Amino acid sequence: MSNSVFQFGEIRPEYQIPVLNERAARAAAGILFFLALICFMNAWLTGNFQPTRVFIVSFLIDFTIRIFVNPRFAPTLIVGQWMVCNQQPEWSGAPQKRFAWGIGFVLAAAMLYLVVLNNVIGPINLIVCSMCLTLLFFETAFGICIGCTIYNLFNREKAQLCPGGVCEMPAGQSTGTSLGQVATVAVFLVAIAGIAQWVYSTAPKGAAEFEKPIAAQHAAPIDPAEAERCKVPDYAKAIGHEEKWKLHNNCK
Repeated sequence: MSNSVFQFGEIRPEYQIPVLNERAARAAAGILFFLALICFMNAWLTGNFQPTRVFIVSFLIDFTIRIFVNPRFAPTLIVGQWMVCNQQPEWSGAPQKRFAWGIGFVLAAAMLYLVVLNNVIGPINLIVCSMCLTLLFFETAFGICIGCTIYNLFNREKAQLCPGGVCEMPAGQSTGTSLGQVATVAVFLVAIAGIAQWVYSTAPKGAAEFEKPIAAQHAAPIDPAEAERCKVPDYAKAIGHEEKWKLHNNCK
């Protein structure tokens, strides 16, 4: 086994290609997903993008080490490996992982330019963040590497040693879902929808609803320049995003 500092994947005699411990990779994805979700919801609900900016820089540094130095030295993979150190390693092919992590690197670089360097706020940020969260969620929750699937679309040599043996599994041998199971999920969703409707219909009115007219009477005069800055763009109005846009741009 080679232990070179600048190396992507481990060279093991039983495999023909470099490999990575899939269990550690999934653990690292879970760590990133957890932190990313906290930062995303904090920005969405409170309009505070500072934690998001810190996370983006940290994410980009981590993935830079993964791709251009060695995954063994990436902080989240070190922590992930430590968390699963008592589990039997599951080796997966390194080439497709590098491609998948390259997608994450590009998305993080885009967010660095938009959010960290230029303070851009808008739908493009939401789309990029949603893509990152989706990739991380599928990786950690289901063991599905979407980037690895995309890898097969652009490479003649198909991916080998995929998590869960997906690459080696013959077509038609996957475990299916019965009609009864589908019906159970459908009934569950209908029941939850009914419960949610009942909960919202019986919710008590908040005190803030009655305080709005009083606060409006004592509102300070609005500066024309500030009013122009806080003019809600048409795209935000079109998607019903007016209040969130004001919150994210610190407009009262």
